[in-house]
Order: sequence, then structure tokens, then C-alpha cells
Amino acid sequence: MNFSDLGLSEELLRAVDDAGYSEPTPIQAQAIPIVLMGRDVLGCAQTGTGKTASFTLPMIEILASGRAKARMPRSLILEPTRELAAQVAENFDIYGKYHKLSKALLIGGSSMAQQLKVLDKGVDVLIATPGRLLDVFERGHLLMNDVRTLVIDEADRMLDMGFIPDVEKIVSLLSPMRTTLLFSATMPKEIKSLAEKFLSNPKEITVSRPAQTAETITQALVMVEHSDGKRPGGGQKEKRVTLRKLIEKDDPRNGLIFCNRKRDVDVVCKSLVKHGFAAERLHGDMDQSSRMETLTKFKADGFKFMVCSDVAARGLDIQAMSHVFNFDVPTHPEDYVHRIGRTGRAGNKGHAYTIATKEDRKYLTAIEQVTGNKIPEIKLDGKAVALKVVALKSTPQKAVTPEAKAVAAQTDVNPEDKDVEDAPKKPRRRRSKRTASEEKPTAETVAFVTKEAELKTVSEEPAETVVALEPAKAEKQERAPKKSRQPHASKKQTQQQNHLPVKGLGAHMPAFLVAVPTPKQRTKAHLDADLKEGKDFENVVAPEEVILTEANTVVEVEVLVDTVVQTEEAIGTDKDEVVEATSED
Repeated sequence: MNFSDLGLSEELLRAVDDAGYSEPTPIQAQAIPIVLMGRDVLGCAQTGTGKTASFTLPMIEILASGRAKARMPRSLILEPTRELAAQVAENFDIYGKYHKLSKALLIGGSSMAQQLKVLDKGVDVLIATPGRLLDVFERGHLLMNDVRTLVIDEADRMLDMGFIPDVEKIVSLLSPMRTTLLFSATMPKEIKSLAEKFLSNPKEITVSRPAQTAETITQALVMVEHSDGKRPGGGQKEKRVTLRKLIEKDDPRNGLIFCNRKRDVDVVCKSLVKHGFAAERLHGDMDQSSRMETLTKFKADGFKFMVCSDVAARGLDIQAMSHVFNFDVPTHPEDYVHRIGRTGRAGNKGHAYTIATKEDRKYLTAIEQVTGNKIPEIKLDGKAVALKVVALKSTPQKAVTPEAKAVAAQTDVNPEDKDVEDAPKKPRRRRSKRTASEEKPTAETVAFVTKEAELKTVSEEPAETVVALEPAKAEKQERAPKKSRQPHASKKQTQQQNHLPVKGLGAHMPAFLVAVPTPKQRTKAHLDADLKEGKDFENVVAPEEVILTEANTVVEVEVLVDTVVQTEEAIGTDKDEVVEATSED
């Protein structure tokens, strides 16, 4: 069967021939005539079988007659991702280049003002993602009363991304007199219930069993052992080593490397670039201009490997894609079908490698149940891939330890080969505490004289205590003593001020007010002991007569009040006696 047998116009046939296609695929041969009849279609076919052309070609044929009105598109195509929407827009440009049809692309990450200008002129085909479409509609820039053809592409992906509520709201805004086309690579129960809700007496077209992989793709599974325990996402370093070995083994023309997490996309991309591979990244956190620039550069063979998330699992139509690497096993089995469907397209041969650990067994079982085929397991270099890389960051003069040789013998890894990035760090040994005999003498162990021996006391027998040193520690005493710390400037100034005359008294300050450093603060017990022994206590200061200052000094105060009072009383008594004697005379 040829495209000319499907009832297409001469302009469309010429555009298809210019694109290099001569025979339609099974999904195209069955869907195009049904769409031209104006009947609803529920299509299920594996990825890479030409589903986009199966609704693009008949839509161009239908829209060839008629004219669009301002802000009122005549047909609507809903896509789950920006990349897939841009891919469909490119197909319209390829197949509709001999028709005067206008189109608009409503996707996030691009200037809304530019998109609204195109809508104001009127468009025949509106290609949009659900979020941006509802945003523009709620702002009053779009009317959907004139939509006569609705296409819901990649419905299973819409379901996974949570767009079904938005799709239901969009469908409620459309006229019931329309043709609805729903295409999906898989057909879960939720999609069937959705089709019953949106479609009216649809024609079901199933080219192959749902979620079946293409026969042109050679699949392989590589199991990696690691020592990260049972935590999710373990064995990342070992998987990066395996990925590089697979690339060196096959030397692919180009390839897509899929990761489950955006963080891993950045890590794997940096690892490949560090080891000399031309690689760039693509994930949902990048702005739209960077994503489109990366895709364009990849299609133009600007670099060989693109590390990406599942955002690139749909909408990438690169027929010359030779390899797909699943760095992480997808958690949804349908995603595995879409990932490896990026290779082996349009009858070309492709290769798909999946790198897994023992923790991924449940996901592998789900994939095999959905696809109906067991992924064959391969071994690199004729042995199982057990990549326990030993971290050896030693210098060339340092010999390899026996422990490292024992580990290397078990894992078949040369301990002298160093991978700075992928080798796990060797655990540091804790230093054991030294015994008392092994400790080196410190400054605190040197002989010291107590404070009582250093200060000059009033006692006749000053107490002086010297600590005997050990022979090993005595040598330390010969070293020069450490310099004593100088007091702070403010503290030094305070100490100096304590020896200045009291403010207001001038230079003639009484001697008993002069601040002098006391040799030792005496207690009452010391005073009583001195009195019993009959010692001279003129220089002894009583506890209650000691005044402490901020600089730890004391002021000795000689209390002569009692003596003066006694003298005055004696003088006063003599005076009174003289006066009385005079009066009597």
C-alpha cells in the first residue's frame, strides 16, 4: 500500500515524498482513512511507528478548506511535554508546506506575548500543553467554540503527569460536535475509561499488543554489584564505571542516557565530560530556550551523548539514534517502552542497555510482565560486572598495602589503578590513645613552685613546695620557658591607675591610702597564731581591715581611732580638774 491509496491530496503526497516516505506504517494505513471520514479514533501503537503522521496528514487535508477566525482555532492538539509539542509543530511544517495553513504553539517557558500575537491573527491548528492553554483561556485571549478536531496525544503520559483533570476541563469547553482522536503507546484501564468519557463510538486501532517493544531494538541488561547497602539509588559510582565501559565497548554513533532524577542527570553528565566524552544534559528544570537549543544541537550532531530525564522519552524523533542507555531502571514499566523507543525507529536497528542493581529487581519484573519479554543479561569482559573500586590515593613512593591487595584479588581490580572520582574513599582509622609511658612531656609537667613560695610572706618559715620530676620530663625543663602573656591594655591601665593619688587629694595623699601590693592576705587564724607566739604584729593586717581592689591589691589601713579617743579623754579629764581647782581658789 502507498500513501496515494489513502485518499490524500496531491500537495500532501508531494510533501510526504519530499520527506522521504513512500509506504505508510500500519497505524497510518488504518487511521488516516477513518479520520478523513470524521469518525473518532482510539489508537494504540508502540512508539516509533508514526502515530504523529497518522493524525497530522488527515488534519491538513480537512483544514485545507476553510478559514480561521481571530482567537478561534479550528483544531486543537494537546501534548504532555513542550518537546513533543514542538515536534508535532515541525511535522506540520514538513507536511503542510504546500498548504497555506497557520499554526500556533502554546507552551510554557516561552514569551506569551509572541504567542498571543499569533492567536489574534487566527490559527488553523493550535498545539499546546494543558497548563499554558488554560492560562491563556482564563485571561480571555482564546475562544474554543470553533474547534472541530481534538487530538489527545500520548494519553498515558498525560495520565502519569497528572494532566487528566486539566484535559477534562478543556474538553468541557469544546463543542460536542467535534471529532476526537486519542492516541497512546500503552492502554491501561484509566485510559480506557477516559476514552469512554471523551469519545463517541470510536474506531479502535491496535497495531501491536500494548507496551510491546519494537523488534528492531536489541536489548541487554547489565547487573552491577555495589557495597552501598539496600538503600535506594545505591551503586551510583559503579554504574558510572559500567556506563563508560559500555560506551567504549560499542562506540555508538550517538546515544541517549536516561536517569530517574534531575540531580543524577547533572552528576552523570559531569562524569562523562570529565572522562573525555562529548555530553550535555536535558531536564525539566532548564528554561525552554536552553532545552530547545540543546535538542537542536544534538540533532545536528553537535555532541554524541545527551543525559536526560523522562522529559526526552517522548517527542524525540531522531531516526539515526543508535543507542539508548538506561542509567536507572524506570519505576513505571511503560516508561521503559518509551525510553528504548527513541532508537530503532523507522526500521533502523538500535541498541538499548539497562544498568541495574539487585535493588531494581522488582522494577525489572514489572517491565518483563508488561512487555512480555525477558531482558537478556550480559556480562562485560566475560565476567559479571562487580565493580568494587578501591580508593588508593597514595603517592608513587607508597607501596600498596596487603589489605588493598586482598580486596583487589576478590574484585579483580588492579589496586594501582586510581579513579579519583568513582573510587569510594578509604575509611580513616581512628588513632588509639597513647599510654602514659608513650606521652611526651609537656610544659605543665615541669617543676613548679607554689604561689606561697613565690610571694614574700610575713611568716618566718615560708612554705616552699617543689614537685619532683621524672627523668624523661626533666629534660623538658631545660627548654626556655614560654613568654608570659602581656595583660590587655585596659587591664594594664587599670593596674597603673591603682598606684596613682586619689582624685581630689593632690600629691599630698596620706600614706595609709596608698595602694600597695600585699604579700599575702592574712586570715584570723593566722593573726591569733601570731599573737600567741608573741610576734610583732605592727605589719600584720587584720582580715576586716583588708580592702581588695580590681587589680587584686589591698590597702593597709592603720586604725588609730581607739588610741586617739583614749588620749582625748585623758586630756579632757586633766583639763576639767584644773578648771575646778582654779574656781575653788
